[in-house]
Amino acid sequence: MTGTLAVLVLISGFFSLLSIIAARRYLAVRLPVLRAAAQISILKPLSGLDRDLESNLRTFFEQEYPCFEILFAVRYKSDPALAVVEKLRGEYPHVASRVLITGEPPYANGKVYKLDRMLAAAANDLIVMSDSDTRVTPDMLRTIAAEFQDLRVGLATCPYRAIPGPGVWSKLEATGLNTDFMAGILVARMLEGMRFAVGPTIVARRDVLASIGGFDRLKDYLAEDFVMGKFASAAGHGVILSSYVIEHHVGAPRVLQNLLHRLRWLRSTRRSRPAGYIGQLFTMTTPLALMLLLVAWPYWPIAVAAMFLRAVAAYVASARVLHTRISWVLLPFEDLLAFSFWIAGFFGSTIVWRGARYQVHPDGRFAPLK
Repeated sequence: MTGTLAVLVLISGFFSLLSIIAARRYLAVRLPVLRAAAQISILKPLSGLDRDLESNLRTFFEQEYPCFEILFAVRYKSDPALAVVEKLRGEYPHVASRVLITGEPPYANGKVYKLDRMLAAAANDLIVMSDSDTRVTPDMLRTIAAEFQDLRVGLATCPYRAIPGPGVWSKLEATGLNTDFMAGILVARMLEGMRFAVGPTIVARRDVLASIGGFDRLKDYLAEDFVMGKFASAAGHGVILSSYVIEHHVGAPRVLQNLLHRLRWLRSTRRSRPAGYIGQLFTMTTPLALMLLLVAWPYWPIAVAAMFLRAVAAYVASARVLHTRISWVLLPFEDLLAFSFWIAGFFGSTIVWRGARYQVHPDGRFAPLK
């Protein structure tokens, strides 16, 4: 038992070392010079008033880019997000924009239905799909357009810097996203290439989406972002981790909201990438090291070395890659909390999403519970 635990701690330290190397390789990529501005359509599915919605959407209207449009989709005219959109459209009349009222979706993933409706109405072939809780700088579209000058690139997923709300649960979640989650993406990119995508902002060519079966193929998946990248890679299209880092505003969930959100995410991940989910054990340095110290104090040098590497990896992912600060006080608590949620993710197959309950199937598809 002690030997096995010591090996797990060593492996977790090695993973931290890998994530540091992977971050350096990612940062070594140089953005090409933009030679010609491709026309871009931005798709924004909306549902209710997210925290700082107006400020988030405003950054997309203020893009320093010559040729783009923004499409918004809400389910009903009564959605309060619609008033925010109309206000911004009035302030930026020079930006081409449209609003679609989609009505009730015919399948479980309402976000995918909105994206499908917007894609059909979009005028351009380079498509930016971005959630309502994201914020960008004025050079975002220029960066994306420069990367897609390489015709081998079919889809790009933007890394994101999590910005927490005022609550401690929001800060804990942001700490995990800015360290472990980002590190896992970087290591996967280095070892096997980008064979997946992660929200909340993905860019794709229209013909790439068509080649994988369009949104009709994604409609039944809970993690439609992940499988979008998976299907694109399997079809032979180049998938990249963009050099542009967006801001993802986490919000301020209460305890129950945070619990349900994390369980939904983990139960989806376990089914989307089962081997990778089990492999997350090797990233749980803090709980593994603490257990080793408790049961076998003579192994303390291994535990301390692994935790040191984990701290360096957390710094590199957050400060160097995502350009943000983390709370070093909250980091060990988030590590222990993430370990607990990871164990919980092995159990149960139901989730709660926007107040409705769903059943998640072994292949990652989901359906509403009657």
